[in-house]
Parts: sequence; structure tokens; C-alpha cells
Amino acid sequence: MNELTHDEIRQNVRQRYRQIAVQSASEPKAAESSCCSPNAVACCSTPTDFKEISAGLGYSGEELNAVPDGANLGLGCGNPQAIAQLAPGEVVVDLGSGGGFDCFLASRQVGDSGKVIGVDMTPEMVSRARQNALKGGFANVDFRLGEIEHLPVADQSVDVIISNCVVNLSPDKEQVFREAYRVLLPGGRLAISDVVTTAELPPEIKNDLEDLYAGCISGASSIPELEQMLAQSGFTNISILPKDESKTFIKEWIPGIKLEDYLVSAVIQAVKA
Repeated sequence: MNELTHDEIRQNVRQRYRQIAVQSASEPKAAESSCCSPNAVACCSTPTDFKEISAGLGYSGEELNAVPDGANLGLGCGNPQAIAQLAPGEVVVDLGSGGGFDCFLASRQVGDSGKVIGVDMTPEMVSRARQNALKGGFANVDFRLGEIEHLPVADQSVDVIISNCVVNLSPDKEQVFREAYRVLLPGGRLAISDVVTTAELPPEIKNDLEDLYAGCISGASSIPELEQMLAQSGFTNISILPKDESKTFIKEWIPGIKLEDYLVSAVIQAVKA
């Protein structure tokens, strides 16, 4: 097959998440599963309990009940809140903010003196997140339309960057990390959850860029590749820790092919010197 261009990959991902935003808005109590959740490849087809999914990713019951209805879309492969160690007054950027779930949780931690900026490239997702912010009364959260490779954020203005299973969707991950480095203040930190490959993906998965890239699978990089990208972007104190327990839910993404033998969720952290 012909290799997709970066723009074609972004368009495929954007279309997938547009479907998720529109479908789950019309059926918020029984919306379809999506990227980085069970039945990822069959996105927009199967009713799913989003709270159950997110509990399996490490979110507490208190966190799940603290956000507006419709903010949690069951997306992700971990809980960046658990590793970010956010403090009152900090400025946080969430890469690929979706319905605003992680932004709203972060907003509670940084308080009124802090600020959370959610960036998403899908207009329908940004609209949904803004509606959720109004519904929940979150005055310190700002949702912006933009690509994570070209953040609509000023230089050296951010304390922490979080993200939940989104960087793997980018066809230019080095540019994502360069942008993250640009907007972070000196001493600022990166704290994200994402999937990484632990073995070479089978050809039938690796080559299915059109469907599986948007499904958080064929776009994943290995730990050494990510370490190199982060270092080249200027980050120090790089730590990428795979979470073996994530194989429990990853094996459900495409039943029958033992995806957990090739892919695992990881905690990725780094600091801007």
C-alpha cells in the first residue's frame, strides 16, 4: 500500500475523533468505544461504560465523579494526573484534550490561581469541552483548537504538560516534543501516559495506518525511539516506565491477535533544563 502523508494521517485521526464527539454527544450514557479503549478498531460501534474503562486506567471513583457528564469519553491508556504532581498556581497544557476530562481534574489541583489549557485539533471536541466547562463552572480552563505539533501557546509560559494516549497519534512526534519544550518554562516538566511498542508489530498491524493509526496502535514508538526524540528536543531526566498491568486492557483492543505481546502503556516523564 502507498504510505500515507502526515496530513492524511491527521485527517484520518481528526475524522475518527469527530465521530466520537458527535456520537457521544447524542448518546452520552451509552456512547461508542474509541481509541485506547476496548474495541478500538471498531470505533463508533459498541456501547461502553466509560467510568468502568477509566477506573481500569487508574482513575479513582472520586475523580470520575468530579467532572461534568460528557467529559469522560473513555479515552486513554493511563492517568497522567497520578504522575504530574500538580501544585496550586501552576499552568498546565493538556495535549489532545478531547472532552476535557483530564483538564477538569487538573483544574481542581492548580486551583483558581492556576490555569489549564486544553489543545485539540478536532473542532467538535473543542466545542464539546467548552460546553462541559460551562456546565461544570470551570473558569480556569481554556480550550483551544490546534495541532499538538503547532501549539497555540506562548513560549516559556507553561509549568506542566500532560497528555493521555495522544502523542502516539502524531505522525511527527519529534515536532510534538520540540513544541512541548518551547512552551515549557525552565524546570517545566512533561508527564504523560501513552502506549509504546515492546516488540516489532506484525505487518498486518504496522501497515494498516488508515484504521489502526487512529486506534492508538500502529503509530506507537519504542522506548528507545522516544528516549532519543526527547533527548534531541532538549529534555533531561527522561524516564519511560512500562506498565505491565496495562496488558489486561490492551489485549481487548483487538481480540485474537495478542496485541499485548507488542504494545504496553507507559509513564513518560522528562524535564526542561
